[in-house]
Amino acid sequence: MTGRIAHLSDLHFGRDRPELVAPLIDVLNGADLDLVVVSGDLTQRARRAQFRSARAFLDQLEPPVLAVPGNHDTPLDNLAVRLLKPWSRFRRYVSRDLEPVHQGEGYVVAGMNTADPHAWQRGRIREASLLKAGRRLDDARKAGDFGVIAMHHPPEHGPDVEKRPMRGAETGLRTLADRGADIVLCGHLHTWRAAPLAASAGLLLVQAGTGLSTRIRGEPNDFNVLTLGPPRAVIERYGARAEDDRYSVLSRTIFEKREGRWSTCR
Repeated sequence: MTGRIAHLSDLHFGRDRPELVAPLIDVLNGADLDLVVVSGDLTQRARRAQFRSARAFLDQLEPPVLAVPGNHDTPLDNLAVRLLKPWSRFRRYVSRDLEPVHQGEGYVVAGMNTADPHAWQRGRIREASLLKAGRRLDDARKAGDFGVIAMHHPPEHGPDVEKRPMRGAETGLRTLADRGADIVLCGHLHTWRAAPLAASAGLLLVQAGTGLSTRIRGEPNDFNVLTLGPPRAVIERYGARAEDDRYSVLSRTIFEKREGRWSTCR
């Protein structure tokens, strides 16, 4: 059994590239996908008009969508909403469930909300989220399927990242690995990465850059397509370079998990 998941992140409607919206929709609808995962920051400032644009984009996608909030999806410039009803607009326009789950062929995706309304950028892993994700991954572990976690903040940063890692990341990674997680999908940094996590070789980090935003970090707007057939995961990175309004495959990497550890295949 194999499943195909598209992984997008950091769309940032309100500071997006409008010329890329239709090409992104077209390539996603033509990719024979089971699911589209959006790992947070659908908006730039969590304004209603920005959420309406995000909703219009999601409504044009043919596969089902699983989305979790990012730190930009709760208002920075409206303190009352941020503190008292931080997820009200996300729930109205995107998903009432902040930590959704999807069962597919050979995998289970469990969403985790790592955004913290009391901190602008830094995320956190909540104990309640770990417990919920663990319960949802139980069936995947028993069936030999991949357990996939979707969150906004990376649980581990590379050496060139100056931002502080999110609270609870180290403990959270151990717990997720113990409960059957195999792959972590995330975003936040607007840079791409696919590699086993140093903190746990049993977890594969797949990090998307930004699908649509003008806030690029020297990399093209991109997204990932994962083809999952345990014990293998094929990661294709699609990108649209600044001079091109089309998405095409930039790289293809095959990972394999054997005896609890991920490695690349030639």
